[in-house]
Amino acid sequence: MRTGWSRRDVLRGLALAPLVAACRRASSGAGAPDVMPTIFLAHGSPLLLDDAAWVAQLAAWAGSLPRPTAILMVSAHWEANPITLGATTPVPLVYDFAGFPDRYARVTYAAPGAPALADRVAQLLAPAPVWDAPARGLDHGAYVPLVAMYPHADVPVLQLSLPSLEPAALLAVGRKLAPLRQEGVLVIGSGFLTHNLAMGKFDEPDARPDGWASDFDGWCADVLARRDVDALLAYQTTAPGVAMALPSHEHFAPVLVTLGASLERTEAASFPITGWMAGNFTKRSLQLG
Repeated sequence: MRTGWSRRDVLRGLALAPLVAACRRASSGAGAPDVMPTIFLAHGSPLLLDDAAWVAQLAAWAGSLPRPTAILMVSAHWEANPITLGATTPVPLVYDFAGFPDRYARVTYAAPGAPALADRVAQLLAPAPVWDAPARGLDHGAYVPLVAMYPHADVPVLQLSLPSLEPAALLAVGRKLAPLRQEGVLVIGSGFLTHNLAMGKFDEPDARPDGWASDFDGWCADVLARRDVDALLAYQTTAPGVAMALPSHEHFAPVLVTLGASLERTEAASFPITGWMAGNFTKRSLQLG
């Protein structure tokens, strides 16, 4: 468990200093941005990796981004409070799904761990407690899109749990993590803006979305483009179609962390990937910066 700064933490901070300095040198180099974007992506199921068009979209998006020094991943598939950090060193993946062919449980993604980034995250979130779960590997919300975006698994990855599904708390976490963007770290929220498995049209690949799905997707596009915090704080009761779009809210939650990491800056929002999967699952993905 991490609970703030002790003598041990100070020593860890000294060990972290070269990494932070290297990140800052990289971001100040010729043509390099002063700050990394922060993004939210729709990750689908393990089947995403069989969708050549979707894989190509994610790969092209990654290719358009500055090269990250590390990735901090917030996936819909890990809720734990206090905030917990997993896979600080390489460990087996978490195959957190069922009903798929065995080959999906043989996918590997041996990205380097990011223990120095873990120390930096704990520093930024202090005095709130931050726990360690070093044996907890990346879940499919983390590794599936990364296989498409960074297939060589050569960028260190750290996964951070969702401590809550409460919008204000998630925005606050993102805001505290924002300095990582100036240190070369790509902060990624991974989920789905609509996620109603019972209403998926999985046997109709070209199906059009139902009205509730398109209404909620359109609302999301508007409020995220405007970074309308007040609207997002109230989304569970005021957004059109929300009850059908999100029977539960864990897949929406990561976008609030992404937005929180952008609130201290004036920067444009864009949607590098849009469209639909299985009728009612919007692939809308967000980039800020």
